[in-house]
Amino acid sequence: MSSPCRNPERRVDTLRLPAIVLVTWLAIGANEASAQHAPPAPDADRGPNAVSVSGLFPGGSAPPPPDPIGQRFEGNKEAIADGKELFGQMNCSGCHFNGGGGMGPALMSGHWRYGGQIDQIYSSIAQGRPNGMPSWQGSLVPSMIWELAAYVKSLPETAPASPTVVPGTDIKP
Repeated sequence: MSSPCRNPERRVDTLRLPAIVLVTWLAIGANEASAQHAPPAPDADRGPNAVSVSGLFPGGSAPPPPDPIGQRFEGNKEAIADGKELFGQMNCSGCHFNGGGGMGPALMSGHWRYGGQIDQIYSSIAQGRPNGMPSWQGSLVPSMIWELAAYVKSLPETAPASPTVVPGTDIKP
């Protein structure tokens, strides 16, 4: 019969094992504690949680808060540039004519039928809208839809064209 401690190499290993277990246990505990206090980072692989498309809310309640993912994409120069590229690749100009409107509504008029916040724009692109806007959620991943929404949101509003008045052409009833 041999004792496990007669071999000096084995004795060193048996002394190290409790120390390794203790350090591992402390590291795991510290990692779990920090994970519980850190807020989760927004995930771009999904759409917004709740989106309002109207200013009407039951019982006069407040609209849902802005989505944290949308806040990450809104004003992000890289996302806007990628969205602009997608706008051309997906032929959005075929209906929206570079944001000026045509067969589809103008994206630079400042008038948003279904809401002009980035999460509302996301929902319009992803779900589609009646009378012509197709749903893109089956063709584009959520991060691409967020980029498109960021680009559309970044388009400048144009001033409404004032009617040209030619002197002497007043028509009176």
